[in-house]
Amino acid sequence: MWIFEQAGQGWLQLGELGLAFLLSALIGLEREIRHKSAGLRTYTLVGFGAALIMLVSKYGFMNVLVNNRIVLDPSRIAAQIVTGIGFIGGGLIFVRRTNVRGLTTAAIVWLTAAIGMACGAGLPILALAVTGGHFVVVFAFPYIARHLPRSRWTPSLLQICYQDGREALREVLVRCTQHNFAVSRLQVEKESPANPQDSADRTVTVALEVQGTGSVAKLAAKLADVEGVVSVHAGDVNEVND
Repeated sequence: MWIFEQAGQGWLQLGELGLAFLLSALIGLEREIRHKSAGLRTYTLVGFGAALIMLVSKYGFMNVLVNNRIVLDPSRIAAQIVTGIGFIGGGLIFVRRTNVRGLTTAAIVWLTAAIGMACGAGLPILALAVTGGHFVVVFAFPYIARHLPRSRWTPSLLQICYQDGREALREVLVRCTQHNFAVSRLQVEKESPANPQDSADRTVTVALEVQGTGSVAKLAAKLADVEGVVSVHAGDVNEVND
């Protein structure tokens, strides 16, 4: 068992790796169940790998150290993990118009790496505490956010497809006003080619930027009932999402 007798390759280090594996997989399982862009395998590998890198930083250079001649700083690799994990997190963030997706997922990837680093550094209590904090943020904070005062001035986007010639757009604007939403911008995105003499067969897609304190998702449901409206897609900044 000479290998296990070498510094940094004992049962203590295996236990630290196992704890990192377990806690990272626990976070990944929650993400997998909720069908996020990064799931069980991604989070487990991030935390597990971060723990191994920390152990390599702590014990991987023992054979080259010489008293009063060679001094190594184990924290240098920890700093590189923080920098490197940013590339993974950046790849999970998607921006489309005014909607940003993946910020929470990217932040949790970064958090999972930190948990793995704590396990590898021999700080299991901190790793357990942060894992518990993760579940508080994920499950409790959305409930709190839903009950916070909503912004009246932050715009939300509605994409509406309707049949031309049926005065659907006028009714859409009226209903927005009736539900206490102000239309700050209207832009025609696409018109389907059709016989100009038969406008009933032509569909028009417009983007509406609306401002109000209500739920844009509920407004979209009301607009979908307007005669002549084919489809409505809403991006509500007042709704909690990832």
